[in-house]
Amino acid sequence: MPELTLDSDAQYLTGVGPQGAKLLRKLDIETVEDLLWTLPRDILDFSHVCAPEDLKPDTPQTVRGKVIDVDAKQLRNNRTLTAVLLDCSSDYVRGLWFNQPWIIKRFFEGQSVLFSGKSKFSQGRWEFSHPEIQWLDEDEDQDAGGLILTRYRLTDGLKVHRLRKMIAAALDAAGDQIVDPLPESFRNRLKMPHLKDAIRMVHQPASKDEYERARKRIIFDDLFEFQLGVALRRRAWRSRQNAPTFDTTAKIDARIRRLFPFQFTNGQDQAIRDIVSDFRSGYAMHRLLQADVGAGKTVVAIYSMLVAIAHGYQAAIMAPTELLANQHWNTLAEVLGESRIDKELLTGSLTPKQRTRVLEGISSGSTQLIVGTQALIQKGVQFKNVGMVVIDEQHKFGVAQRAQFSTEDGPPPHVLVMTATPIPRTLCLTQFGDLDVTVVKDLPKGRQSVVTSRISSGPQKKKAWEFLKEKIRSGRQLYIVCPLVETSKKMEAASAEQTFERMKASLPDCNLGLVHGRVDREERNRTMEEFRDRDIDVLVSTTVIEVGVDVPNATLMVILNAERFGLSQLHQLRGRIARGKHRGYCFLVSDSDSPESNARLAALEDSTDGFVVAEQDFELRGPGDILGTRQHGALPLRFADFLRDETILKQARDEAFLLVRSGEFDEAPFAPLKIKVLDRFSQLLDLPRSG
Repeated sequence: MPELTLDSDAQYLTGVGPQGAKLLRKLDIETVEDLLWTLPRDILDFSHVCAPEDLKPDTPQTVRGKVIDVDAKQLRNNRTLTAVLLDCSSDYVRGLWFNQPWIIKRFFEGQSVLFSGKSKFSQGRWEFSHPEIQWLDEDEDQDAGGLILTRYRLTDGLKVHRLRKMIAAALDAAGDQIVDPLPESFRNRLKMPHLKDAIRMVHQPASKDEYERARKRIIFDDLFEFQLGVALRRRAWRSRQNAPTFDTTAKIDARIRRLFPFQFTNGQDQAIRDIVSDFRSGYAMHRLLQADVGAGKTVVAIYSMLVAIAHGYQAAIMAPTELLANQHWNTLAEVLGESRIDKELLTGSLTPKQRTRVLEGISSGSTQLIVGTQALIQKGVQFKNVGMVVIDEQHKFGVAQRAQFSTEDGPPPHVLVMTATPIPRTLCLTQFGDLDVTVVKDLPKGRQSVVTSRISSGPQKKKAWEFLKEKIRSGRQLYIVCPLVETSKKMEAASAEQTFERMKASLPDCNLGLVHGRVDREERNRTMEEFRDRDIDVLVSTTVIEVGVDVPNATLMVILNAERFGLSQLHQLRGRIARGKHRGYCFLVSDSDSPESNARLAALEDSTDGFVVAEQDFELRGPGDILGTRQHGALPLRFADFLRDETILKQARDEAFLLVRSGEFDEAPFAPLKIKVLDRFSQLLDLPRSG
């Protein structure tokens, strides 16, 4: 039989065969190389397991035993205590958990586990309070001596000990064929092992430290390659030095500020200074403006667009939905009421005749300010001389759409990307890593806070509804947000249509409205206008009101089945109220006993700071749901976890940007790595293949 290579079918490895290969294919493992890159999800460290008699107080240690008793007690003040007793051969050890009653469901008698943490001796027995738990599979429940056992994602019919043997065979057959894309001098400077050694060590570690060192090398590569792509994208953008230069004179500044009946906040002024500096640089601006809900990012956007228009260029603002585009249009109509600026709204709902007229104005340059949805970047839209583009709620779009306003003939426009969904630090280094970042946290003067409370069925709910009715009678308006449009057999949750009918009976003296994604666009806009004009007292809706709806008199919100929403989404919804002079009240209705859901709702009760909320949401749910990357294609990272690997991410970013900025990345030693980066990320990041 010929020597196996990395590309060989895995079935030819010793101990695999056709049946083993069939099991591996369920894990998307086809080749020997696939098998080598099937990394452990974690390890079992038996090297520091202590017998009970060897335990020491307040020292990190591990014990191993079988569950022989599980008990839960109700304490005073509604607190709970869950206790799990382990038989550790020579003695018994107890694990204790306060206020985590759900954890009892994860244990059963006869189960083998490891408890890790600090212990203390109490009432004649060693106890671990809230220990880290590792459950042992049947084949792992053996005398492992001082071994480190790797653990993997499995499939039915494939035991972990067999997968370990398959990987060992792959290492023996082709492990030395792994090529390292990093030059030796670069590896040595960072004190990193060769990639083939890292692969061997991560699968067969001699110690926990060796496993962590190997794992770090592999994860660094994953993040480093992506950050190199981000750095190349930034360089490509910055290389376009023929961007229009706008000098924001004192006269232009004063003329724009006079349009607003209020003083800008310190945060808005700083954002404007950042943008003005970009306008003067000669480079095309590529800036992310993060602002908490209600911090007035639209004011900054309008200012920047008016500067471009003052210099004879067109400006455009693109929103992800027609509702938000209409909101921007209404805001601009109010601000520019006395202005002679020619502006148009371009959305998918225009008639062919209207669209033709709008497109002619855009292409001729007579239309100076354009508001629209993704219709702005569709075929047939040709700008005459667009100099400033604002993309609102960027995470609703695909990453590459930022560049689609560029024209082949004219200079690239300045681009301001805005979001009212505060982005966790690590995500700013990934999805938005090629952008300069400005953060606006302070709220406009007079903006009231929102009191947030979680309520459940029963007396709490009844009391809350009496409070809401009193507020409505005093002239305030109420949102009722539901997770579903209509009742579902598959999901027990409040639907907007059912809630609307129920509320008509419960609030007979109120005018009610209903909006959701299936309501006709014109009817939905009409209902929102009636709510804004105070002709509707109570608006029942789904999350279509999440962004862009500004009704200052709406100070009340009830979110039904709040546990079904993400934390940042709840914060966005909450941001729809208290946008005027009255305090807001948000009630989160939930009967869930899920610890994850309770953690989310508690976080929202504790903080109204969107940046704090975003970090907590990131810790609880990860990046995909927060920025919609699950819908728009998750970043093709293979092994890294943004939250767990934040330190490695920062190192990878620093090294990548230094390498690209210095020009060293374009030299021969890095050529194989550059090809790999472009193969992985050129399409996602809209990179030129030349790098």
